[in-house]
Amino acid sequence: MAKRGIKEVGVSYRRYITPGVFKESLINISDNSGAQLARVIGVLHMKTRWRRVPGAAVGDIVVVSIRMGRPELRKQIMRAVIIRQRRPYRRPDGTWIVFEDNAGVLLTPDGEPKGTEIRGPVAKEAAERWPRLATMASIII
Repeated sequence: MAKRGIKEVGVSYRRYITPGVFKESLINISDNSGAQLARVIGVLHMKTRWRRVPGAAVGDIVVVSIRMGRPELRKQIMRAVIIRQRRPYRRPDGTWIVFEDNAGVLLTPDGEPKGTEIRGPVAKEAAERWPRLATMASIII
């Protein structure tokens, strides 16, 4: 699924993870890029039917509009990877995972993370799919 320079590898867990972040959801930005809050305005690589709201799960790419943060970043349209979701999801080994918030990491247009460090935990599914996030993460759950 490497399209337009976006570097994702590994297994896609799309079939196994229940979507928890939908269009118009607010997510916290967990990197040190300067943005703090963003609104999801689209989900990449997601096809739906008429009137169905597109949803994203951990490890998916979303298109966001920056709502709070540094003035030069506000009102910008960027891409982000979901690293945490509040909705519980079940892993293939039978464990259930739930986080305290919905969070993402901003990406540059060529698919690299915009920040240099990630605050808080990162889901294992996102870390396996995005190796650059795994190196930046302080804890992987």
